[in-house]
Amino acid sequence: MIVSTTNHLEGKQITDYKGVVTGETIIGANLFRDLFAGIRDIVGGRSGSYEKVLREAKDIALAEMQDKARELGANAVIGIDLDYENIQIGSGGGGMLMVTASGTAVSYV
Repeated sequence: MIVSTTNHLEGKQITDYKGVVTGETIIGANLFRDLFAGIRDIVGGRSGSYEKVLREAKDIALAEMQDKARELGANAVIGIDLDYENIQIGSGGGGMLMVTASGTAVSYV
């Protein structure tokens, strides 16, 4: 399946717009605190462990979005947008990180 942030596919003709599709992933913020407690690989302010978890969450959201597109009979998703949101739960500082992928499911020839 082709996935693209653009609204067209170079060299392809879009024949049908199937609709908007999304994929979501929510990760507990406690996971991040646990990661930071044991991190040994911070270099220059970056954390390889933290970045790895964020990439995994993004990959899951994109995979869910593509699965929904396939269910609609699409063979591509265009106009993809990725959003990262921090969701606070209560006043105790606990929270969740939500990663959302959205785009338009299309068929092309």
